[in-house]
Amino acid sequence: MTEQEVLKLRDHGEVTKVQFKERIIDAYDVGCEMVAFSNTHGGQLVIGINDKMGVINALSYQEVQETTNLLGNIASENVIPSILLDIETIAVEGGHLVMATIKEGLNKPYHDNKGIVWVKNGADKRRVFDNAELAEMMSQCGNFAPDEAAVANASISDLDEQCLKTFLLNRFAVVMAQKGVNEQNLRDYTLEQMTHFVAGGVSMEGLMRNLRFIRPDGKLTVAAMLLFGKYPQRWLPTYTAKCISYVGNSVGGTIFRDKVKDADMEGHLLHQYETIMAFFTRNLRNVQVEKEFNSQGKLEISYAALVEFVVNALVHRSLNWKAPIRIFIFDNRVEIHSPGELPNGLTVDDIVKGTSMPRNQFLFTNANYLLPYTGAGSGILRALEEGLEVTFKNEERIHEFVIIIKREPKANNQEGIQETNQESVQESNQESNQEGNQESNQEKIRKSALTKAQRDVVNYCSVPRTAQEILARLGLSNQSINRKRHIQTLVDMGVLEMTIPEKPNDRNQKYRKRKK
Repeated sequence: MTEQEVLKLRDHGEVTKVQFKERIIDAYDVGCEMVAFSNTHGGQLVIGINDKMGVINALSYQEVQETTNLLGNIASENVIPSILLDIETIAVEGGHLVMATIKEGLNKPYHDNKGIVWVKNGADKRRVFDNAELAEMMSQCGNFAPDEAAVANASISDLDEQCLKTFLLNRFAVVMAQKGVNEQNLRDYTLEQMTHFVAGGVSMEGLMRNLRFIRPDGKLTVAAMLLFGKYPQRWLPTYTAKCISYVGNSVGGTIFRDKVKDADMEGHLLHQYETIMAFFTRNLRNVQVEKEFNSQGKLEISYAALVEFVVNALVHRSLNWKAPIRIFIFDNRVEIHSPGELPNGLTVDDIVKGTSMPRNQFLFTNANYLLPYTGAGSGILRALEEGLEVTFKNEERIHEFVIIIKREPKANNQEGIQETNQESVQESNQESNQEGNQESNQEKIRKSALTKAQRDVVNYCSVPRTAQEILARLGLSNQSINRKRHIQTLVDMGVLEMTIPEKPNDRNQKYRKRKK
């Protein structure tokens, strides 16, 4: 590095990958800096520049010799496991600077000689206390595979038989074709028969051991539970997804159009995938793409692109961070939040170019037989070829990878509760005129007084619904004030009725649309 180049570094000040020291006064502090660089993305430590003022105080020949020797000693004695440094001297006016380049480590987590793990936090450093963060470091270096970790107290009886049969059909497609097994007649074969086709004389449990879904200690792996579990959230409660469609463009909004219940999302990855895609198809608009009026529309955001984004989130999410995948639909965008930043130093530019570096190798390899996934690194490329306006954010600070897909604005997109009663009355009168004389005047009056959100609730109650279900649809908590304001009001208006009117407070009480 030249003097001009190091002066440019100095002028930018201390940042995540560059630190200045006028002299090495505290060997322990310098060791902590090396640990932090090794645990993050590496960096450069420049000796001979004041870190407060940026003033150059060049080292003499003797100081250069002492400093280079001291840096080597610190790297071997104060950093555990020890690291190698690339040290160079830079000639400046009055002497030299010493620059030590520390690479991102391959044996994380590194710690100092007191056992403390450090990582970079902007221009500073911080201690690591969270086991999940330590596990993530180990995962990146291949020292820990969370998808192959054990699930305590789970057994093979906790796996879904139909899902296992589908996996075997796809995993051993050649063998199954020879035996005449296909998707149409899959139900005609038992799991034991299909296991026998794959490996005669081996039990299902034995086959699962051979495929590494059961560990040598007899415990099921996390991958097995995620791929085949009947109810994996019993053991892995955060390995799920939250799906909310908001009215407006703020995650802090209190009004939403749709929300997937936690209970509806619970299940293996194939079930989660199908539930998420159903959420998208019922909440995104269909647009006309051909001139023919009766031609079938297409989803406003390419279904194929959504498949790629969803499968990537399910398969490549960090299993160390105990947080669910979060999917939000706003009026102007769709957001997919996946726990964990990009692994192994990948950048957004890398994935846009098609670089593939799976985080959960074992899960990734086997998910291909259940989910619509190629695993060749081309998924993001295919999604971008759909012409979408997509933004990728690698949020290292909050350990999250975010995909943001722009939605085209729609006129009068603010609906539901945001509409005024006057607009609702006008719209209802138009509907009433179209329906002719099929409804009584009294029915028309009742209908015209409803807001669009209230009419949605009434239609939702074409099938009897509990108070909790109705309020969940409105995005409200199941409290007495909300039940009175949003449900009892509709009962008083005569558009809803109780299924058990003689016992208003019965725990089995439901509400249904009142017949004309």
